[in-house]
Amino acid sequence: MNTFLSYILLGLSLAAPIGPINAAQIDKGIRNGFLHAWFIGVGAVIADGIYMLIVYIGVSHFLETSFMKMFLWSFGCFVLIYTGVESLIGAGKLNLDQRRSEESLLKTLFSGFFMSISNPLTILFWLGIYGSILAKTVATYERSQLMIYSSAIFIGLLLWDIMMAGVSSSFRNFLTSKSIVFISILSGLSLIGFGIYFGVQAIGIFMNN
Repeated sequence: MNTFLSYILLGLSLAAPIGPINAAQIDKGIRNGFLHAWFIGVGAVIADGIYMLIVYIGVSHFLETSFMKMFLWSFGCFVLIYTGVESLIGAGKLNLDQRRSEESLLKTLFSGFFMSISNPLTILFWLGIYGSILAKTVATYERSQLMIYSSAIFIGLLLWDIMMAGVSSSFRNFLTSKSIVFISILSGLSLIGFGIYFGVQAIGIFMNN
């Protein structure tokens, strides 16, 4: 049981570092409430699961090719800058009495998914972290236990998403209209900043080939 809890804690710690997903969750929580913020995280967790599966079945070398790295950096650049600009455009329209957005939860889910699946840092992260966990777990435990401990990591990721969604959506109750707009602009600029960084990385790979 202690081992299972330690893997849940690992999942929490993996999700905690501030990045594009957390910035997007804060923005969605303030704009549209708990469910939209949580669905951003759920989309990201689905992408995490895909990368975990890729590492598990041993085809991760395909993602390490220069072409795939350049494609993912470029696609990530587009997704993040698009989402950031969308956030900035909508920031001026926010106010405390605004009704919750009619944006579908499915669109929000896909937004989180594409933000995470196109992030090469996510790939490198799971190759390094989950790859080492995989090697250690297979060497120490039976293969059936690998699925149990992998699910514990997922539980940790989802718990963090629930906490982030709860905190970000509750912000709306304590903020003024001006502070809501300010945080939304800050989140948008943060996403654009990450997008520019991704674009620079893509150009660097292109120039070196």
